[in-house]
Amino acid sequence: MSNAKDCACSAAPKLIFACSGAADVGAVADQAARLLTKEGAGKMFCMAGIGGRVPGIMKTTEAAAMILAVDGCPLDCAKNSLEQAGFKKYAHVRVTDLGMAKGQTQVSAENIAKVAAKCREMLAC
Repeated sequence: MSNAKDCACSAAPKLIFACSGAADVGAVADQAARLLTKEGAGKMFCMAGIGGRVPGIMKTTEAAAMILAVDGCPLDCAKNSLEQAGFKKYAHVRVTDLGMAKGQTQVSAENIAKVAAKCREMLAC
């Protein structure tokens, strides 16, 4: 496991794997990843494809310049899924570490922006 951001800054994409769980903090993680993709900071990629070991998704992830896992809560489903698939070098952001509480967080533009800002820091070269 690595929380350090190792940046290759190459033509390879920076991939973002977000929790999209049923909880409010999962929704915030998901929406922050979508916002970052829209802005061009990275590319949201398929977490289910990692869990299912889909060959094309695995190959693209192996070739990524950087991997960012964005989890909603301390269960760390995105991080754990990446690790179980063999990925050890990644940056990690957890929504609940940013002062939001599971079951008590509005899926608002303000909260999405707060998570996206932390993710941008992690994705910056």
